[in-house]
This record gives sequence, structure tokens and C-alpha cells, in this order.
Amino acid sequence: MTDYIPQKATAAFNFFNYINFGVSAVMMAGGIYFLEASFAAKGFYAMAALMLVSATVSITKSFRDSEETQRLHNKLDEARTERILMEATTNN
Repeated sequence: MTDYIPQKATAAFNFFNYINFGVSAVMMAGGIYFLEASFAAKGFYAMAALMLVSATVSITKSFRDSEETQRLHNKLDEARTERILMEATTNN
């Protein structure tokens, strides 16, 4: 049985992600603010941008949760198989 050891992201990678998100949010807000359109159109674009960020976070969490669940399921299957094999070898 192989143990899965999750690797933790480095501080530099996390910092890069935070900066990347901050810069993109500021650029999106600036683009919407300076857009030559009605206030209603700007509001629509702002809501769409917020919904896109929210959907991205949600789908990323769903993928991660799905993979973690699959990993746990595989671990449980391996443990059951080992238990069955141990019982079979001790009975013979």
C-alpha cells in the first residue's frame, strides 16, 4: 500500500496567487470604472465579474473535494482488501 503524502504549496506560490488575484481584481474594477457605458451596463459587468470569481472558487473547491473523496475511497478499498487477505492467510 502506498501512502499519499500531499505536498504543501510554498509561501512564494501562495504570495504569487494573492498578488495575481489582487492585480486582476484591480484591473477589472478599473476597466469597468473607466468604461464608457451607462451605470447599468457597468453594474452588469461588475456583477458578472464577481459571479465569475465566485464560480471559479466553487468549481475549484468541487474538484478538490471530489479528488479527496476519491483518495479516501481508494484508501478504504485498499484497507478492506488487506483485511480480507490477512483473514484468508490466517485461516489457512
